[in-house]
Amino acid sequence: MREQAEKGWTYAKAGVDIAKEAAFIRALTYEGRGFASLVEIPGCDLMMAISTDGVGTKILVAAALQKWDTIGIDCVAMNVNDVLCVGANPVCFVDYIAAEHLDERVAAEMGRGLRRGVEMASVQWAGGETASLPEIVRGYDLSGTCVGVVKRDRVIHPRADVGDLIIGIPSCGIHCNGLTLARTVVQKAGFSLNDPFPMNTERTIGEELLTPTRIYMEILSFLDVCSDVHGLAHITGGGFLKLKRLSDRDEIGYDIYDPLPPQPIFEFLQECGRIETAEMFRTFNCGMGFAVAIPPSEEKTALKVLKDAKVVGEVVRRRGIWVRDTLL
Repeated sequence: MREQAEKGWTYAKAGVDIAKEAAFIRALTYEGRGFASLVEIPGCDLMMAISTDGVGTKILVAAALQKWDTIGIDCVAMNVNDVLCVGANPVCFVDYIAAEHLDERVAAEMGRGLRRGVEMASVQWAGGETASLPEIVRGYDLSGTCVGVVKRDRVIHPRADVGDLIIGIPSCGIHCNGLTLARTVVQKAGFSLNDPFPMNTERTIGEELLTPTRIYMEILSFLDVCSDVHGLAHITGGGFLKLKRLSDRDEIGYDIYDPLPPQPIFEFLQECGRIETAEMFRTFNCGMGFAVAIPPSEEKTALKVLKDAKVVGEVVRRRGIWVRDTLL
């Protein structure tokens, strides 16, 4: 008999509390709010964009399957996509690997993924750091940093306003966020990561979860042709709550009235974990990995460049984020 959560699983119940993470960041007195920080480069009209992120507990899925060759793509993607959110062109990437024990086979496979990721993003892999930390780390942790550049007058500042359209670009699966909840749901429902994925039995559940994060390099082409972009958002931890970063105005909201279709993995997790719809959108990307805020006048131009994107909603005058009338 598969164990089911009586009231349904939440991210916090699985061990990750987004509200506590936000409070922790505030306690650091960190001044930034966006996806990447901008640093002035003296003597020129360029600014440097920098972002640091990791693959989180997705690496535990890689460990369970002993399949390490795609997790590096995720690491590059999480950082490159954040740098793109300020309009910057990603230039270089460095990795950080913390390990309990060093295994050359694991290193070779991780390296293949990292190499593939930087090739996909057209950035230079400028090295990194490997730390042996047997007293601190259990297994491995993988993170990285990406640096990009952008002309001062081309920086994308979050300024979405009432009437703007929200363009959604599809994800290719769960990406790198919500894996703690996903793994908990799979386990408590009586499945193994090595079991066939019920909605595609040619793959295991673990392989489905390991689908690499999409790298949204087409954003650069989009920025070349769209002159009036009001915000860019990488939909990561916190799911659709990341839409709040499209604007620095707290009095507006977002009505996602026609969301992109979620991949089967999300339906599977929601059913197995009895996860409420609002919690799904607060935790996972649910099929939308990147969002763009533009005025209606830019719609046709945007959709010509962003081939698989569509209008999913609009900025509204009421506060909050609504997905098909469900308040997140």
